Amino acid sequence: MLDTLRRVPTPEGIELSLRLAGPVPRAYAFITDLAIRGAIWLAVIQVLAIFGRSGMGLVLIVFFLLEWFYPVAFELWWSGATPGKRAFNLMVVNDNGTPVTIGASVTRNLLRAVDFLPALWAFGLISMLFNRDFKRLGDLAAGTVVVYRDKVRMRGALPDVPPLVPAYPLSLAERRAVLNFAERHALLTEERADEVAAHAGPLVGQNKTPARVILGIANHHNR
Repeated sequence: MLDTLRRVPTPEGIELSLRLAGPVPRAYAFITDLAIRGAIWLAVIQVLAIFGRSGMGLVLIVFFLLEWFYPVAFELWWSGATPGKRAFNLMVVNDNGTPVTIGASVTRNLLRAVDFLPALWAFGLISMLFNRDFKRLGDLAAGTVVVYRDKVRMRGALPDVPPLVPAYPLSLAERRAVLNFAERHALLTEERADEVAAHAGPLVGQNKTPARVILGIANHHNR
């Protein structure tokens, strides 16, 4: 994989591109939602405290609803995004790119308690770091992923580099990776492009400008 872009084929033959969100932006979104829930809870305490014990019972009910139904409600009725996720341009979708379902949303959020164990979201973080789709345990059980809402921007035309026949026949996945690199080449610095292209190994050999080799191969397969 060149980056966190995941391609999902649909039954209609259309290929969706999902850009997966890693632990850091998801942590920022979670902290934002935590602050919002905390502010709402404190406001409710101030209002209901005047009712004594009855009011405190209502406070506990509100706390329960905020903790367990706040994320589910927003994910289902606000295009898969809580306010925190929307602030960082994230959303929850099913593995196949379709909108998250009520069963999946409830499952992934109920398992937040397991992700928290043994402390400070340790299980969830470990799961995300060892999973190529950055899934915490709740996502694994629910069949969901967290992705960026914005579309991946790519160049329409490939760089003007003479076509180059590859040293060996490329698989479909390899040709796709080469073309993806060429389409996004303009977004990279020359040094970064060479650094990424060097991962192609035998395809570029010892060439000092591996990015140019990959661009030539891309133009060969794009003819």
